[in-house]
Amino acid sequence: MSDRLFDKPVYVKNGRYLTLEIASVHDALMFLHEWPENDRDLIYDTAWKACCDAHDGIKPLITAQNAIKGFARKRGILDIPTAPIPWAVEKSSNSGQLPA
Repeated sequence: MSDRLFDKPVYVKNGRYLTLEIASVHDALMFLHEWPENDRDLIYDTAWKACCDAHDGIKPLITAQNAIKGFARKRGILDIPTAPIPWAVEKSSNSGQLPA
């Protein structure tokens, strides 16, 4: 199993209120694996193959990242967060203490 992380996660809408973070090839493969079989097409197959090839080291990691992003864009589920995600924001140097 490859747990190599993407440079930047890909965010996809999952339902009306949820957003999934796809941060690695493994995440992308799991997301695609869960995709309904009756809704798979050439775009799905291309993304699946690109992710499998990146997982196996045949293609670079950016190929999988671009493939899952393209798949999400074509499906209309690509989510671009407008606000920083709390756990991704750098902590301040004062460790949360009030200034003196």
